[in-house]
Amino acid sequence: MHRFTISPERISGDRVAFDADETRHLVRVLRLGPGDVVTAADGRGRAWEVRIAAVGDTATGTIVSGAPAAAESPLAISLVQGVPKGDRMEAIVRATTELGVARILPALTERTVVRLDPARWRDRARRWQRVAREATKQCGRAVVPAVEAPRPLAEWIASAEPADLRLCLWEIEGEPLRSVLERCEPRARSATVIVGPEGGLTRDEVARAGAAGYVPVTLGGRILRTETAGPAIVALLQFGLGDLGGEAR
Repeated sequence: MHRFTISPERISGDRVAFDADETRHLVRVLRLGPGDVVTAADGRGRAWEVRIAAVGDTATGTIVSGAPAAAESPLAISLVQGVPKGDRMEAIVRATTELGVARILPALTERTVVRLDPARWRDRARRWQRVAREATKQCGRAVVPAVEAPRPLAEWIASAEPADLRLCLWEIEGEPLRSVLERCEPRARSATVIVGPEGGLTRDEVARAGAAGYVPVTLGGRILRTETAGPAIVALLQFGLGDLGGEAR
């Protein structure tokens, strides 16, 4: 069944109104119309089967029944990602959303190349949030991960929420991730991971993270590009402590 993501405020009683983007996809791409039944998820863990009633500038439908929502990973991962050049951040958002990340916190580091004024960073964040929403729909997740507006890395470190595991990816002197996971509490349910941009993190940034409880880790002997490193460590954490590699739902 075709799956769509809607905002909670677009549900009124048993009526659903799809936004313009979803309406275009529904009508022009999928060629759906009145009478067709689709799944509509609100991005917060709830989903419904909806029968399309009318199409136009905005498609509307009627809720037929509740639909089973895909379970989220038991491990909530917050990825503090150094903002890279070009459209690499979109690739990171898309891949880590598919892998089950809970939050993406774009960070401005000492080696961040891109420099924009705050208004333009907010525009970028809105774009990244749309990418996360699209990826959520594509992979069948029930919850759209939050993508925050970029902030200096020091602010993310200072304001970090409590986590069972805090890691800082650093290929220079990091401890092997395998060793950290082997001694990790198996019931760990939250993790925050810092990944640098091109060029990685500076020694001072790693020291600041270490003072806040982050463990510097390495993924092995090969140096990964930043757009590979973030998804890689999220995948390894989901495999070791989350739901990656489990039974299909």
